[in-house]
Amino acid sequence: MFPELTRDDVFRLETRRLWLRWPRMADASAILRQAGEKAVAEMTASIPHPYPVDAVEPFIFAMRKGNALGDHLVLAVTPRSKPNELIGMIGAHRQATGVPFIGYWLGTQHWNKGYATEAVQALIDTLFSLVEMPAIEADTRVINPASRRVLEKSGFRQEGSFLKSLPARGGLFPCEQFRLDRSTWAALKSWGASGWTHAPEIDAVDLVDTPGEPCPA
Repeated sequence: MFPELTRDDVFRLETRRLWLRWPRMADASAILRQAGEKAVAEMTASIPHPYPVDAVEPFIFAMRKGNALGDHLVLAVTPRSKPNELIGMIGAHRQATGVPFIGYWLGTQHWNKGYATEAVQALIDTLFSLVEMPAIEADTRVINPASRRVLEKSGFRQEGSFLKSLPARGGLFPCEQFRLDRSTWAALKSWGASGWTHAPEIDAVDLVDTPGEPCPA
């Protein structure tokens, strides 16, 4: 689903304040510290709490491998001024329907700064620009109004509520489903929708340290 451009670990997206790049093994401690926070983990389907120390590096390897194979596009969210300092993650994953599903998280100290909205808009701009797809989907727990606002500000429309299996939470939980159609995205971009960040810069040249570990085949 994901194009050749995104399958090299020098791929990155830059926005006004953020740099989105492939995750690296050097990010392990930041992921463990921030994704392991209860307030972060409990809003996700798959992040365990507490986060096992020995699970972080296999997770990073799996994300890099999936990026290299084009199975998904998972990126570390970092400040543009400090691209080695991971503050969260965002990703798009293929579904059997052909419509990708996006998910994201930020460490609690980076909440309420508009970073999630900026990252989501950069990712959806990139997906619609690089891949022929009719729509993008996402969902949130009903107890997560902050994530709902991020999606709504990015043009997603709520399509209903449902019970979703959240394996790391241990059962079924009420969630809200969202969808952004290509036509809606195009209209928002052409209208210059209020609050929409400028289009991301898409670059295939990494200007900071090249990851030390080899890109998985």
